[in-house]
Amino acid sequence: MKRFGAVLFGLALLYPLAGLFARIGPWRWQSSATFDAVRVSLGLTAIAMLFVVALGTPMALYVARCGPRERMWWQAILLVSVLLPPLALGILLSLAFGTHFSNTPGAFVVTQVYASIGYYVLGAIAALETVPRSLEVQAGLLGHDPWSVFWRVTYPIARLGFAVALSLAWVRALTEFGAILVTAYYPAGMPVAIWTNLENFGLPAVMPLLVIFLATALPLPWLAHVLAQRRVREARHA
Repeated sequence: MKRFGAVLFGLALLYPLAGLFARIGPWRWQSSATFDAVRVSLGLTAIAMLFVVALGTPMALYVARCGPRERMWWQAILLVSVLLPPLALGILLSLAFGTHFSNTPGAFVVTQVYASIGYYVLGAIAALETVPRSLEVQAGLLGHDPWSVFWRVTYPIARLGFAVALSLAWVRALTEFGAILVTAYYPAGMPVAIWTNLENFGLPAVMPLLVIFLATALPLPWLAHVLAQRRVREARHA
């Protein structure tokens, strides 16, 4: 009975995907506009992730290794960035940077970084907390510098956790709509292009880009989660 209830719950969660098979008439493929939106989203999100990893990893290391009281304050600050409503974030960024920075690739990337870096840092902190501190100390006593300790000890143990954190940041940045709508309506990424297609041409013009959007947003975090759970099971049975 419990399994039956769980199956019903799972089917209910997946039910929105049934909309992909709804009868809405022939799909309209706008090749040039669709390609431009995909190129903008994937290219600029990849750049944003470089900044997220470069800035977020050292911060995660610092927060994971600082004292409990200080860590509590840093995590509270990170939660503010995670909980800030997207539309409010876009308005605040637009006011902070000024109109000269709006509707540029730079504004697109900066908005994505602000929208996603909190997810990455908090996830990376959780990954780092799985690394036994004693192993890092022993590696330091054996003569390894902090950089070497990270790559030889810390990262191999926490790498799947980092992958999960990065995948969450990726999907958060890629799917950002509210903040991007304010700061970088142009160049139009996939979320904004889907919205404009819906307003201007209706659902048949939305569906092709929507399928691409789902295919680029969902697999990475799903795969990272599956691999992380597999590693947890293997560790428990080791």
